[in-house]
Amino acid sequence: MWEFWSRHRRKVYVTFGVLGSGYLLYKLYDAHRRRLSDLERDLAGERENDELIKSQMQAHFENIQRIADTTTLPHAMLYLSSRVAEELNLLHLTEKLMKGKGQPNNLTSLQKLELWDELKILSFNRIVLSIWAMTLLSLYIRVQVNILGRHLYIDTARGLGSSHLLDEADLIDRNDEQQFLASTDFLSNHGMPNLISSMRAAATEVLNGKQLTDFFNTTVLHETIVQILDMFMSNGSPHRWLDYLMPEDARFNKFVTSSNSDNTDLSDVTKFDQLMIETRAVLSSAEFGNVVDILLQTVVDALMEDIKVQCGEGNLLSGMPLAKLLPRIALISPLLLEEPNKNRFIHIIRNIPEVELFFTLLYANMPPL
Repeated sequence: MWEFWSRHRRKVYVTFGVLGSGYLLYKLYDAHRRRLSDLERDLAGERENDELIKSQMQAHFENIQRIADTTTLPHAMLYLSSRVAEELNLLHLTEKLMKGKGQPNNLTSLQKLELWDELKILSFNRIVLSIWAMTLLSLYIRVQVNILGRHLYIDTARGLGSSHLLDEADLIDRNDEQQFLASTDFLSNHGMPNLISSMRAAATEVLNGKQLTDFFNTTVLHETIVQILDMFMSNGSPHRWLDYLMPEDARFNKFVTSSNSDNTDLSDVTKFDQLMIETRAVLSSAEFGNVVDILLQTVVDALMEDIKVQCGEGNLLSGMPLAKLLPRIALISPLLLEEPNKNRFIHIIRNIPEVELFFTLLYANMPPL
């Protein structure tokens, strides 16, 4: 036996070495295979979770749109309509002109001319202001509700991971939420006087030199409305019109400055402040400006179609004196601010692809808090 061991010892060692190495390699390979299998399962689980989150985000997004369309917008539009009717009432001018027509001695020629000139400016002021206010308020509410929905979704998602995270999450206080939603009435409550004044200045400049006897056809009327809008939007500093929609707050500048520097002390910026800051940032973006341009042009085009029907397409194509056109303009202005379910202009806005794309990207790309 000893002689056999001495003769074959080297072979036995080599055999055991080969077998041991093979076993070790097998164990390493098996461990690696298990790790790969676990990694694949983890990746599959993450992909499935990502798809679930995307599905939930889409469903939540659609629900937010329904809230904006059925609750927030109808209230804001009704209030806006009443304020515009109150501040830009044409009745007192038309009554004076009617009395002057029935009793010629009551008004001098100069007084009649002044009343007609005021009616001209006020009529265009009201219709162009209604176009702008309806369009911008609709967009503002959709931006606002999307931002709020995103915050609420993220806050909820934090809590789903751990009850500890839910306790630490900076959740939106109900008072902040109500205050944020109530800001939709800022235009009607506070921005209206300055908006009327600025729009009147633009209308006065564009209408200067246009006489009541001038013939207005479709092209001239369209150009006049667009010129007033363009002049209004370009007057003053960039994004000046934002101050008609929402309050200016110095904390916005503080937030931007802090974001661009190492100073991140925002302890006095509340959740409501942050919601308003994000809203102003979206409304100040170039992408939002492009959407506004598209919508204003679309609404003006749709309005021209309605005016042509009201005046008789042949009449407006050939043209009619401005004095005869003004009553038609006065009649159609309130239609721009009708309640949303009856307002065809709001329906048109909702179905513009560029608008849907903007809000889909806005909702999907808002950074986590």
